[in-house]
Amino acid sequence: MKTQEFLSLLAEHPQKNLRFEYTSGKHVGANYHITEVKNVTIDAIDCGGKSDFWKETIVQLWESPDEHQTEEYISAGKALSILNRVDQIKPMERTVEIKFEYSNEHFHTAQLFVNDVLIATNDLILKLGSEQTNCKARELCGIPSETALESEKTACAPNSGCC
Repeated sequence: MKTQEFLSLLAEHPQKNLRFEYTSGKHVGANYHITEVKNVTIDAIDCGGKSDFWKETIVQLWESPDEHQTEEYISAGKALSILNRVDQIKPMERTVEIKFEYSNEHFHTAQLFVNDVLIATNDLILKLGSEQTNCKARELCGIPSETALESEKTACAPNSGCC
């Protein structure tokens, strides 16, 4: 999801509770705060020597340990007002991917993509997820593609040494 898509969703549903599902069936607690918004620039070189460059928006979510009893989520409208305040100081890139950084005592710190959005009667729920790391220079490095790896697995005898 792009940053502008997220901001538009918040503007379209200002009265709904803004909720985040960080893994299947597990939600960020109602005691969360938006603690930081990062405009991130990645300037990278992959293992094949290819240069890559992109930007992202990262919104950090934090559960306050002093507010575990909180049952009321912040509204999409309140979240939008926080992001608008940030945007006045450090303008956000609208056309870049938005991620949410989150952790708790049972879940490691991760930057999560928006995989799906559920619009319910009272809630706007963003279903978050991660992506697996991958080699961006597979061909150059001599690493077979995922489909080639799958066919090799089915073609190799268990003791042939090819798998």
